[in-house]
Amino acid sequence: MTYPTTSQTAQHSPLIFPQMGCGTWAWGNRLIWDYDPSMDDALQQVFNLCVQNGVTFFDTGDSYGTGRLNGQSEKLLGRFTTAYTGPNIAQICLATKLAAYPWRLTQGTMVRAGNASIERMGRVDIAQMHWPTANYAPWQEGPLLDGLTNLYQQGAIKGVGLSNYGPNRLHWVYKRFSERGTPIASLQVQYSLLSTYPVTELGLKDICDELGIRLIAYSPLALGLLTGKYAVKGPFPKGIRGLLFRQLLPGIARLLDCLRAIAQARGKTMAQIALNWCMCKGAMPIPGAKTVEQAQQNIGTLGWRLSEAEVYELDRAAQKTDRKMIQNIFQTR
Repeated sequence: MTYPTTSQTAQHSPLIFPQMGCGTWAWGNRLIWDYDPSMDDALQQVFNLCVQNGVTFFDTGDSYGTGRLNGQSEKLLGRFTTAYTGPNIAQICLATKLAAYPWRLTQGTMVRAGNASIERMGRVDIAQMHWPTANYAPWQEGPLLDGLTNLYQQGAIKGVGLSNYGPNRLHWVYKRFSERGTPIASLQVQYSLLSTYPVTELGLKDICDELGIRLIAYSPLALGLLTGKYAVKGPFPKGIRGLLFRQLLPGIARLLDCLRAIAQARGKTMAQIALNWCMCKGAMPIPGAKTVEQAQQNIGTLGWRLSEAEVYELDRAAQKTDRKMIQNIFQTR
């Protein structure tokens, strides 16, 4: 099933959201995801496989890519899109997030950032505010949002999206955008069985439905914690993820046991159960994939649905979990 947004005008084509997208944070990030340019051929195969199977939404950011590889994720998406000639090519949706860097202070800086992303990718379908500045520099946010509106009004992009916004700030942006005839196409927040706060506790799903906004779940596998690949005694991934996993794994055993039991009964993987749970909650998950095997596993989430009883069982296990994922520090209420 696809979800056409209501965010369209005479000069803008409607945006189509699939049931699941693909996150590309790892495509260029060495610090957390051990990216190396030698992976590029495999990433092209990942891209091709996703699009062929209806996973046509790709999420990136102009800050993705560490050090001299800054912008690498956008560059790769531009290259892969240009090279692709298979099925579903017309449904490909490229979404990037423009960072609220401290040196971006005016509408013009945001417009230039958007144009730079367009140059790297060939096109940008949705430009998103990467994070709100309300928690530390609320005066900075308005001009950056106005810059996104300018990109939309100029026809440079098809839609505008947000990331890490809660209900109060979302309504503020909605009013600001409405005054200029700019709809909000999407809102992405950290959402998984280990991070239900933005959606469940803040009620974001109902608000998004009311306002015609597509809810996107980033980090739906909690950086890999919900895949079942890691045990309390290790081995752990390198770096920051390893430190986090050591802290969280002892407290999430009950949830992992529940995921494992449902996965075994369904003949699915734990990751597929966790992703399908997101879809059952009405969100579009955007799991990452660095290998064809990971992409195939993600695609295996499509074409079936957890029962209400299974969703309830997972909800209960999540509620009783001793540890939760650390919330994004930029997430607003």
